[in-house]
Amino acid sequence: MKSNLLVILLLSFVLIEDGIPQQFPDYPERLFQDSLNQQSSMPFSMVATEGAVNPEEYKVGPGDKLFVSISGVKEISNTLVIDQEGWLYIPRVGGIDLKNTSLKDAKLKISDSILKYYKDVDIYISLVDFRMIKISLVGNVIKPSVLVMPANSRLMDLITSSKQLNESSDIRNIKIISKEYETKVYDLLSFLRFGDFTNNPILVEGDVVSIQKVDKMVRVSGQVQYPAIYEYRDGETISDIIKLAGGFTFDARKDSIELIRFLEDGKNQISNYYSFDEFSQSSVYLQNKDHVVVRKIPEYLIDHYVVINGYVRFPGWYKITKNVTTLKEIIEEAGGFLPEASLTEASVSRNMDVEETDAEYERLLLVPIDKMTEDEYDYFKAKSRQRSGKVVVDFVKLFEQNDLNENIILRKNDMINIPEKKDYIIMLGQLVSPGKIIYDSTLTIEDYINLAGGFGWRALKGDVRVIKAKTGEWIDADDVDDLKPGDTIWVLEDPPGPKFWEVFTDVLTIVAQLAAIVAASAAVIVATR
Repeated sequence: MKSNLLVILLLSFVLIEDGIPQQFPDYPERLFQDSLNQQSSMPFSMVATEGAVNPEEYKVGPGDKLFVSISGVKEISNTLVIDQEGWLYIPRVGGIDLKNTSLKDAKLKISDSILKYYKDVDIYISLVDFRMIKISLVGNVIKPSVLVMPANSRLMDLITSSKQLNESSDIRNIKIISKEYETKVYDLLSFLRFGDFTNNPILVEGDVVSIQKVDKMVRVSGQVQYPAIYEYRDGETISDIIKLAGGFTFDARKDSIELIRFLEDGKNQISNYYSFDEFSQSSVYLQNKDHVVVRKIPEYLIDHYVVINGYVRFPGWYKITKNVTTLKEIIEEAGGFLPEASLTEASVSRNMDVEETDAEYERLLLVPIDKMTEDEYDYFKAKSRQRSGKVVVDFVKLFEQNDLNENIILRKNDMINIPEKKDYIIMLGQLVSPGKIIYDSTLTIEDYINLAGGFGWRALKGDVRVIKAKTGEWIDADDVDDLKPGDTIWVLEDPPGPKFWEVFTDVLTIVAQLAAIVAASAAVIVATR
């Protein structure tokens, strides 16, 4: 019984551990496989080459076609194929062993052999066509397989054509095992990021490409070009990983780079600080789970600008001095207001670096209005009408009454909006002639309604609202002391009553139901007698 319980507990622990998602490298280049999976594969015969073959890098082998021309008294030319044992036979010259030979060395061997039989001749040798080779792709891939590829294929060609990588595939520690059991390790990310062809080798027939599963990782964060989690590589230094991460950004603080590292117990971490110059003088090697943090130079090259839009003499961008420049100073610098400017509706909007969220408002967005309490609905309406980032400032008091209490200090990214003066009242809703009426301070709301032709036939005469131009607030007409230019008078519509046909059909349905009830009752009475 105890042993069964122990097994159950162990299985539960394993399931819990498996349920925790493992974190994998997240740098941008890992997304290239996703784009490949959306593309259809092309036959290798249609795939473009990368240019002329490097004779020192390319190894000839069975199936390669070589063009050999011997020019003397007469020209002898042949297109010859290397046989399956790696030999090339040239008539009158004989066989030449080209196994495990580069194209450069193969040309030298062929030339030396020809010159033993021909004197005073010119020799021309070229690779006419590639052979096809077999490469094995194994390890942590979607489906281990053997692929047939042209002999000039590189590691990247195999990865892109096979489309077998998954999110846990380690592309920084790819092993290529030759037929002679020689193993070399390549960092494909160095090629993807920097075009380093030494980490994108030409494959040789019989090679086994082994993809490991990501097991060890390091993190680089902060002021580098590509902050991310990277696969760990043996022998890599902090300087190497910063270079791989694209190097420092312009605002990186290089004198105090933090290295966060686990102690030998694997539980506690320590921080060590280095300057970048120290990395140049001595190598600091990375360990699994290291975290390199490059911090930002505080307040370095931060733009302090505001933007003025609208009816000032010179709208546009203006430099400000932090905690010094005021609203009045910047308006004066912009040449002052134009005659058409509306100080009543002028405003300042402020974009905060950290966006503020209202948890209660976010909650109410998910609640149907008919389910809200009265207080919740009032709060929801108030927040809905709130203008995000608006700074409370009265331009009329500041610029016409010289009330310096309104002379706020500006911050970077403030937006100053000076709209056109509205010398009219907007008439909206159930009026005979809705539209705009020239503002007159002596007129009342009733006067404006009369000027708009009076109420429409479906107007709610007792429910007139005023929308204030400055605040956007809705106010009952009875509560408005005076109107200002740009205000809106809104006459609400009396909802139409039910249509005659709908009322008729509803009444008819009810009468039919009553008749059915009466008939059923009569049948019961008759049946009981």
